[in-house]
Amino acid sequence: MAEQQSTLDIVAPFFNEAQSASAFAGLLVQLEAAVAQRFGMKVHKILVDDGSRDDGVARFSQALSGSWEIVRLSRNFGKEVAVLAGLDQSRGDMVLIMDSDLQHSMDISLKLIAELMADPEIDVVYAQNDRREASWRRSQMAKLFYSLINSSQRFDIPENAGDFRVMRGTVARALTSLRDKRRFNKGLFAWAGFRQKAVSYSPENRASGTSKWSRLNLIAFSLEGFTSFSVIPLRLISLCGLLAALAGVVYGAKVFFEVIFYGIAVPGYPSLLVAVVLLGGLNLTLLGLIGEYVWVTLSESKDRPVYIVRDVMRSGTGMLSAPDP
Repeated sequence: MAEQQSTLDIVAPFFNEAQSASAFAGLLVQLEAAVAQRFGMKVHKILVDDGSRDDGVARFSQALSGSWEIVRLSRNFGKEVAVLAGLDQSRGDMVLIMDSDLQHSMDISLKLIAELMADPEIDVVYAQNDRREASWRRSQMAKLFYSLINSSQRFDIPENAGDFRVMRGTVARALTSLRDKRRFNKGLFAWAGFRQKAVSYSPENRASGTSKWSRLNLIAFSLEGFTSFSVIPLRLISLCGLLAALAGVVYGAKVFFEVIFYGIAVPGYPSLLVAVVLLGGLNLTLLGLIGEYVWVTLSESKDRPVYIVRDVMRSGTGMLSAPDP
């Protein structure tokens, strides 16, 4: 009896990517042919529409060929959730996650697959952005972020590694069991463990449109990572409070010494104002940070579904209704 052909699932979330739909579909055609020729694998494409407001779904459905499906979410849930929706639909022996804006090239995709195929002991091969074009300030902020979030952890979140990766089917199925409502995929991929290998790459230029990630989005995303995977912010604020208390003790001893031995009058209004502002600011910062952690806890305790599927479009079958996960 002939051995069954292995399958590679390609998971690609998209949001308002109508302009790049034709080009990305063309890239998938080339990638499918290359995968079949080099690795003898069938390819099934899973695109996830994360609540797009353009005609991207129509354009993708017209441009795609071979075996594919488009999962349409009921609204915009965010890329992190869209990736989970794609993994939930996956049944392949291997799963490749890539962006639909053409920044993840076919050559690097094939390299990731080749690295995974070459070593049966490796479970995940991820692309690590070398960030040669990033500004010095941004690169230093990234280093600080990863050094803080990885401190006191039993696992390390690799620096500059995103969703662009290939994994074995067993890993993909394990990741779908992690149903965090406030998702930080970098942390979840690292937390899940398995044997992972990095491949350095430089992202291609966007074919069209602009990045959906503003500075405020990046700051909020970083805070999401901290509140999901690290207690360091709370410890840093506690340390600041301890230092402020020690400074108060030292200042009090200084005032006492000056009054007793030198008869210097105690400065009133300025010192009182500084103390009130400093301690009030620390208290408000701590309350706000605790509020972030409480909000994460509240979101998880509500036990809502991570996402809701509106419908699924499959090659050759048209639109089908899909149950909520």
